[in-house]
Amino acid sequence: MSQAIATTTSVDSLTGLLVPLADRTLLLPNVAVAELIPYRAPQVSAGMPAWFLGQIPWRDLQLPLLSFEAASGAQAKVAAGARVAVINALGGRPQVKFIALLVQGIPRSVKVGADLARADAALAPLELDAVSLGENVLKIPDLIGLEQKLADAGLI
Repeated sequence: MSQAIATTTSVDSLTGLLVPLADRTLLLPNVAVAELIPYRAPQVSAGMPAWFLGQIPWRDLQLPLLSFEAASGAQAKVAAGARVAVINALGGRPQVKFIALLVQGIPRSVKVGADLARADAALAPLELDAVSLGENVLKIPDLIGLEQKLADAGLI
């Protein structure tokens, strides 16, 4: 006689990326970032919003380069060591597969689990939540909202 063995699979942790910006650190799921590339000066067009830094080439595409800080009400900054995170677009627009996000340094991988605590921190526009990881307060960005901001401005 054979017995069925029930197995339970649970996810104890997920891999996230700590993405350094000029004035805060974002926490993104690892799968949200397609690639990290060196900063390159974007092709700028006159009359664009401050958060839209221009277009950059990536593979065979032209990607909109955005400053998350400026899009959420702060100042755009390109510091020494700046990089570009190519983010997988999540908004379901067939013509938009990726957007580029200016980051200040190299994101680092971190395991986050169910013990991730919500932080009591003020949220800026385009921030969904804040969490504590050790002594650090990390912001959870609204990537769909960022993409919608591009669409609302007629940039995608």
